[in-house]
Amino acid sequence: MPAFTYTALTTTGQTVTGSITVGSRAEAFRKIEAQALTPVKVTQEEKADAAKTKAAVDEGPVKLKRAQLILFTEELADLLDGGLQIDQAFRVMQERQEAESLRRVAATMRNELREGSTVAKALKKASPSFDELYCNLAAAGEVSGSLPSILRRLASNLTVMAELQSKVTSAMIYPAFLIGACVVLMVVFMTFMVPQITDLMSKNGQQLPAATQLLISFNNFMASYWWVIAILITAIVLTFRGYISSPAGRMWWDAARLKLPLFGAIMSMRFYAQFAHSLGNLITNGVPLLNSIRLVSKISANVFIQDLLAKVTAMVSEGAPLSNALRKVGSFPLLLADMIAVGEQTGQLGRSMEKCAARYDKELDQRIKRMTAMITPVILVIMAVMVGTVAYSIVAAIAQSVTGIRGR
Repeated sequence: MPAFTYTALTTTGQTVTGSITVGSRAEAFRKIEAQALTPVKVTQEEKADAAKTKAAVDEGPVKLKRAQLILFTEELADLLDGGLQIDQAFRVMQERQEAESLRRVAATMRNELREGSTVAKALKKASPSFDELYCNLAAAGEVSGSLPSILRRLASNLTVMAELQSKVTSAMIYPAFLIGACVVLMVVFMTFMVPQITDLMSKNGQQLPAATQLLISFNNFMASYWWVIAILITAIVLTFRGYISSPAGRMWWDAARLKLPLFGAIMSMRFYAQFAHSLGNLITNGVPLLNSIRLVSKISANVFIQDLLAKVTAMVSEGAPLSNALRKVGSFPLLLADMIAVGEQTGQLGRSMEKCAARYDKELDQRIKRMTAMITPVILVIMAVMVGTVAYSIVAAIAQSVTGIRGR
């Protein structure tokens, strides 16, 4: 069916634009008027444009790089904030994007929305780069009418994660160079120096120091049984991956990840910030509390958190206050429950959630900076222990050999 772009007036005199797909121009006028709009201009879209969209869709989903995903999200939020309907926004993105992958994603999204699909379902079909969190937050924004603000929140989260990855990579460059130098040094020691020291001390009838003997034994073991170690590591990895693929294993692993040193706190803080932002947006835009909680329970791919939120939803559906439900379930910080309790008492839960989200955003940023600052010193300490152990064992052997020669 052909697509028509229209300009119309609302009952208050406001100008709106949009696009609909119907069988004829007359049907387009009837459908516009059925929406309590007065059509001013109705134009059929070019067939070439429709063919272009179909060709882009037929090529299938495309994977986006993180930078492209951020650009796509920010541009869509800007267009929607500018007053465009979502179909028009994707049309603009399809026509002006220089990157072929972004044009294809915009074309797929536009085609899916024309066929009546929701934004979340269209995102899943357009590209595998839109993960479950992205799609669920978009669904929450679509329901609440706050899609632009949700998209900006998503773009901010993606940017934070990209910066975190960049900081970790930068922090690892120098330690990685030192680790490489350390490995080369240990290979030289074990291949050339240790055998010579061993031969020298055996000729003098001397016994190797305990540290040197342990180092030689470790070297011989690795040279003889490296293949056993490789098979054992592979078996452990495959078994672990198989276990966490099961429902019970996934539940255990998702709970354990939140308790990991450094990274666990960051993952938890990120979820609390997203939870507070999303819940605040939904409530502020008029979505009932129970429906808001059900939507927010889908924003995390962590099944442990999903299980906790399912219990919270059940308690709230039975009439319990949200703050009490969070306290009874446990695993949620008291600050979050207290801020929700304040919002419930004052009748300004949405505003209370926004304040809570800002606080978690600030704490998340501090934890990320702290983690990136600790990476290099920790790795340097580990390397110093490794190099010091090897150096001590070799120096001890040399010193004992020299002492034995002088004694003669």
